[in-house]
Amino acid sequence: MPGAVHYELVDHVATITLDNPKARNAFDYEMSQELRRIWKQIGADPEVRCAIVTGAGDKAFCTGWDISSTASGDSQKFAKIARRDAPYSQITALQNRCWTPVITAVNGMCNGGGLHFIADTDITIAADTATFFDTHCQNGLAAVLEMVGLARRIPLDWVFRLTYLGSAERVSAEQALSIGLVGEVVPAAKLMDRARELAEIICRASPTALARSKRAIWESLDHGLEPGLDAAYRQLELHADHPDQIEGPTAFFEKRAPRWQPFRGDDA
Repeated sequence: MPGAVHYELVDHVATITLDNPKARNAFDYEMSQELRRIWKQIGADPEVRCAIVTGAGDKAFCTGWDISSTASGDSQKFAKIARRDAPYSQITALQNRCWTPVITAVNGMCNGGGLHFIADTDITIAADTATFFDTHCQNGLAAVLEMVGLARRIPLDWVFRLTYLGSAERVSAEQALSIGLVGEVVPAAKLMDRARELAEIICRASPTALARSKRAIWESLDHGLEPGLDAAYRQLELHADHPDQIEGPTAFFEKRAPRWQPFRGDDA
């Protein structure tokens, strides 16, 4: 039975759960296409203000591409198409240019292609039982896209450790915290409660301001400092006439909760 992706929207928070128990929540082609559809849906839905990504169960978050697809020869087929069209390039919000804030809640083992979610997320929290490693090279595959993404987040020494050492030396949750791979570690039983707590706080802010801030920050990484600042400033120019610019200060002085306008994908 193929894996599945579960989607739930409650109080402006979308929860995306990877569920492929036979393959430790690895994603297959169908799951990658469902993730792509979900991110497009989230980006176009003004009701969604924050998203949480996690895995089903308590053993694994995501172990990358389902190895049965690799064994069948699908990886060779996908390697010959354009990067942006490959299924493993369509699974994260960033890959799909979805500017909704994303929290990744790592509930267990995170291996290989599962690191895409870590490289591309805004905020990462991990259960104290989580582990991180990469087995591409030990399985005869090149560790490329995930590691280039991680090189923007953590020291290169650790990028190469993940690349070279495979499953022989797994990064613990506490080690991941110390190197900046994750931002917070919590007891496993409290992982989703903490993720929802963070999401609730995020949902109090202007959805449009959040989306434009996210876009400015991520896109700045594609440039040097000055071009990055110029690109970021474009988001300020776009936001200058947005009603939330007035609503925020007004609500503060009137001592009430702000009434934010919903964010629409075409606003950014």
